[in-house]
Amino acid sequence: MEIPANTEAATSAEDDEATSGFAGAVDWSVAAKTGAKLARKGPATSRYTAEAAVEELAAASIRAEGPVRDTTGLADGLPVPDAQVVDRAGWIAAAAASMKHLTGDDDTSPSGLLGGKPAGLQAGAMLAFLSSAILGQYDPFTGENGTLLLVAPNVIAVERALRVSPSDFRLWVCLHEVTHRVQFSSAPWLGGYMRENVGVLSGGSDEPLTDVANRLTGALKARRNPTGAAKSEDAGIVGLLRATQPQPQRDAIDRLLVLGTLLEGHADHVMDAVGPAVVPTVAQIRGAFDQRRRRKVSPLQRVVRALLGMDAKMAQYVRGKAFVDHVVAAVGMERFNTVWTGPGTLPLLSEIEDPDAWIARVLG
Repeated sequence: MEIPANTEAATSAEDDEATSGFAGAVDWSVAAKTGAKLARKGPATSRYTAEAAVEELAAASIRAEGPVRDTTGLADGLPVPDAQVVDRAGWIAAAAASMKHLTGDDDTSPSGLLGGKPAGLQAGAMLAFLSSAILGQYDPFTGENGTLLLVAPNVIAVERALRVSPSDFRLWVCLHEVTHRVQFSSAPWLGGYMRENVGVLSGGSDEPLTDVANRLTGALKARRNPTGAAKSEDAGIVGLLRATQPQPQRDAIDRLLVLGTLLEGHADHVMDAVGPAVVPTVAQIRGAFDQRRRRKVSPLQRVVRALLGMDAKMAQYVRGKAFVDHVVAAVGMERFNTVWTGPGTLPLLSEIEDPDAWIARVLG
């Protein structure tokens, strides 16, 4: 089932052309240069091994398209673009370019006394840390049809650490990232929807500082004296960020959280639904990968992961996959694909934990 493009307000020309309040705050060229300098080197490999990995990942990204389209029923008949297989510095450059576009900096010069350089240095350090953790990424904001990135040294490092079949693991990773490409190409309104909500987050607020402080105090008190089941969106740094925001910004955060949870959960569902016919050792890979996600890390790593929202990202995979698994099992993939119709058919934050409520509201 191919989902038609949505024509609602999220993708109006005015939204696409609007300048984000974040524009000019970060010098993204400084971020890219800083990140490349700070990034750790990848695993030691021979030239032959590195070149073979690049070739196999590029081929796997194309090979993954058929199973992803068959399983999801999305993007049937659309062209299959080539992936970009990059090293860590290449991913940092691409990520900085994507953030520059998302925050409306394409036509904006860095602002402020130092022209966004301090924020650029900070963003570069963040990108350097993340560059060793990203296996692949679909960037809907650059290139004619978006850009599918695969980070070869990280794929090699993880497949070695997990001791899994390199060929199977590379295809498995590609299944996840190609699913993201298919999501956005099948629902072109998604990119505009993301930019619209980022724009809301960047909007200024004239509310008194005491109101912000009161919300933060209340959130901290609730953490010390929890009542009932804790909500995942209230945990960690993301929870504190939500607590300090006025309602419009908090709603935008929630919409982005829901969208990220859906996208990641759907991609994880597809990875496993494709099954051993395409990835013979998929059960072994999934078990080893999930165990790696749960492994203990040092106190310093825990702090950094929390600050960068990485633990919240891991929770998105788990919660999102549970939502998609339940809905697909209940109504089938074709009816599940209604979710890609427009903003109104996306799950609400409460429905991620209660998929039957989404089924009742959207599918009747």
